[in-house]
Amino acid sequence: MKGTLVYLDFFDQQVRKSKHKFSAKVEIYSRLRLLVDSCIDACKLLMERSCFDHNLMQFSHLLPSFVFRTLMPLYDQDSGLLVVAGMGDTVVDCYEVSSTAPFLSQVSHCLTDTSTRGVAMVPKMSLDVMACEVIRVLQLTDSCIVPISYQVPRKHSGQEFHEDLYPDTAGATPAMSAEEWWQGENKQVEKVSLNPDKRPKTKPPPANITPAKKELITRGSKEDAPRGCSLSSSPLSTPSSSAAPSRSPSSTSGLSSGFLPSPSQSTKAIHGLLGPTSKFRHIQGTVMHRDTHITNLRSLNLTTPGECDGFCVNRQRTAVPLAISGGQIAIFERSQPGKLPDGALNTIQNSVNAVDFCWDPFDTHRLAVAGDDAKIRVWRVPEGGLKEILTEPELILQGHTEKIYSIRFHPLASGLLVSSSYDFTVRLWNLDSGEEVKLLTGHQDQIFGMAWSPDGKLLATVCKDGKVRIYDPRKSSAPLQEGPGPEGHRGARVVWVCEGKYLLVSGFDSRSERGLYLYPADSLASGATASTHLGVSPSTLIPYYDPDTSVVILTGKGDNRVLIYEVVAEDPYFLDCSSFSSAEPHKGLAFLPKTECNVRDVEIAVALMLTRSTIEPVAFRVPRVKKEFFQDDLYPDTSVCWEPALTASAWLSGSNGQHKKMSLKPKGMTPVSEAPKEAPVRKYLPSSVYLEEKTDEQKKEELLSAMAAKLGNMDDPLPQDSFEGVDEDEWDD
Repeated sequence: MKGTLVYLDFFDQQVRKSKHKFSAKVEIYSRLRLLVDSCIDACKLLMERSCFDHNLMQFSHLLPSFVFRTLMPLYDQDSGLLVVAGMGDTVVDCYEVSSTAPFLSQVSHCLTDTSTRGVAMVPKMSLDVMACEVIRVLQLTDSCIVPISYQVPRKHSGQEFHEDLYPDTAGATPAMSAEEWWQGENKQVEKVSLNPDKRPKTKPPPANITPAKKELITRGSKEDAPRGCSLSSSPLSTPSSSAAPSRSPSSTSGLSSGFLPSPSQSTKAIHGLLGPTSKFRHIQGTVMHRDTHITNLRSLNLTTPGECDGFCVNRQRTAVPLAISGGQIAIFERSQPGKLPDGALNTIQNSVNAVDFCWDPFDTHRLAVAGDDAKIRVWRVPEGGLKEILTEPELILQGHTEKIYSIRFHPLASGLLVSSSYDFTVRLWNLDSGEEVKLLTGHQDQIFGMAWSPDGKLLATVCKDGKVRIYDPRKSSAPLQEGPGPEGHRGARVVWVCEGKYLLVSGFDSRSERGLYLYPADSLASGATASTHLGVSPSTLIPYYDPDTSVVILTGKGDNRVLIYEVVAEDPYFLDCSSFSSAEPHKGLAFLPKTECNVRDVEIAVALMLTRSTIEPVAFRVPRVKKEFFQDDLYPDTSVCWEPALTASAWLSGSNGQHKKMSLKPKGMTPVSEAPKEAPVRKYLPSSVYLEEKTDEQKKEELLSAMAAKLGNMDDPLPQDSFEGVDEDEWDD
């Protein structure tokens, strides 16, 4: 032991003296220092716990001063577990304490991504005993409180109460008063059982939190657990500033006690077995071949407002804002991928900064652009793309008194546009007449987002004043409904889901944590039915919803990760699917019509991803075995969304319409539901073959046959017997 400590101290001194010589090997140096720290901390811990000869304390002076951190021990008397964390450390260790040698047996070694400022143990009555959770520790960091759960793997975990893990524990009722103790009395706190069937019933949750909402809030994000630790079922909402779980959790030996934190992958698998799962859970995002990319993109405008999607696309072309004076917008033809020239591009000269823009869904040549001068300019792109710089718009819409936030075309009626502005109003425009036709009021602050209902009758908005509103523009300028929205004030988006029965809002909570909130469209005042938290990030999540599959795809400007969920109209409402990560932060993600999907490759969505210098197509595919068949369970008849159902004047007069439907099934492709049933192929022989009783004679015959097969036929001539000799006269030579 002494030699080890002297060597470590010598190594530490030499590396410190020669550190300037290791500038090219900083990573190796850091890893060696971590190894030294771990060894010294282990020795120091053992010495402080007096687990071996006290004479070894004489070597404590050999420990470098930087390792003397304050250790905070937490001991659970019921389970005999000791949790030790150091002030400022990123490690939480768990030991099983015994009265006989070896006294301490290490159970787990939990790595955290943030330094520890304090730890505390959750009362036993708050544990999830049905999940075999024996202790739960709360780690205090610089910015959040992270629950760390320790669970014992059991076969029937979640179904049975294991009495051997949970002896009766001290209850919450005091045994005596302070005055009685001063008088010399000694009493023990009455013990209670942790069996849920024997506990007194708790009070019901507050009326303003529905069970579904409460469950989703307490469940927290899967990304909020420390590496190497299982997800906690704590009623505390875990801040997502902690890092995502590691793929290979660190653990030490000494696992005889059976206490091991479960990695998040195992937890996810258990949830998949016990709860509903999505058929899109294995969806894969793939960047298409480089031949389809548009590269060498320059002077990209990275400062578009939060209400803008960053860029927009249609079936034929892409519009991208440039950081050039005059609010210039570049137009790129999708049929002409490749490297852009180094020189100047033909652009749309908007004359003022563009704050939002979108293509007409029924006219691939018409682009509406909102400027910071409170005007909307409508441009027409010629066939084949821009051949020259456009300076004169086709139409200018003027009526707002302040800068415009965002603009949206009507999904069914041609020539109908809606806009929101800093004057807290929403205005409807008829592009055929070039006039303002409706004015909606009722907002008290900035309007973050707008969305038309699938049937085109209603308009939903989410506002900075903390309200979600639904308007019927043809009947009243006041909101038809309003209810509480996300508490955060950093931005939000809204989209209609589940055939228009719910509103899905992506926003921020009071702690600036991103989240999804599901509101019933027929009763906004009741609040969100369900919510889920998605971590801390400055950018607002922009949702794309596919009504055919009920899949929502979300990402923010500047993010690397694309989140995917299936939204259902019943508990648990959000079904988690695989996410997609890009190689570098993207500036936007815009989706193409469903007809652009290659159904033979089981693509359910195709998007264009805007990066700093490229535009790259991304396909989202669902893995299937029988890809030679048309996956009709994934592809219901889709709407012909590029053809208008009615005109703007007809809609304003009270008429309603709906899109026609079309099948995505290619000719000659058989639906998978009509595929011939294949007889199951037996991979192995039936067990009766192996279990069949054989006589001694049969066994002897089999043995002899096997030996003969190995030795070969003894009657066969030897190889040398077939060799030919030499003639007699050849011997004379």
